[in-house]
Amino acid sequence: MTELPDKVKIISETREYDGFFKIDKAVIQYEKFNGEMSPEITRLNFNRGDSVGVLLYNKDNDSIILVKQFRYPAYVNNGPGWLLELVAGMIDKGKDAISIARSELMEEAGYEADDLKYLCQFYVSPGGSSEKVYLYIADCHRKVSQGGGKESENEDIQVLEIPLTKAMEMIKNGEICDAKTIIAIQWLWIELKRH
Repeated sequence: MTELPDKVKIISETREYDGFFKIDKAVIQYEKFNGEMSPEITRLNFNRGDSVGVLLYNKDNDSIILVKQFRYPAYVNNGPGWLLELVAGMIDKGKDAISIARSELMEEAGYEADDLKYLCQFYVSPGGSSEKVYLYIADCHRKVSQGGGKESENEDIQVLEIPLTKAMEMIKNGEICDAKTIIAIQWLWIELKRH
């Protein structure tokens, strides 16, 4: 097997936007598959940090717990706006994915979970964003509060329990259209069919 390219030369980097999210502009060169360096190219990176998502599964009912909330970026381009998603949140600097996952489970859905099973990690949109999502699954046996999000963060979250077979249909017809949620539901479906 041939060696894969791995050289990158960063000629310059500048922060173009520095708000809640960050946008960085870089002039780079990278090693091409033939071993030569590319010409100088300009790339933008939407830097929003990494995030974590947890799919809550109710084995007794063969159902999943999802949350529904308004997402402005999903509203533009004639999108639905209100999305069904698994519980998720941004990973704060200095904190680990598991502690954020547990906090978001309580905050958004009102559940506590001891055992979070790691599924995978992936880039959301590597052509323009450095965000990586860490996905987990957990049993949902301990509902300890109503959930619904934090008012201080202007969250208005509805918590829904949906049969897994219905969720698969909702993916097919576009009612569930969030990538991390689709990945986790399909993983669960495949895993259950294997046993």
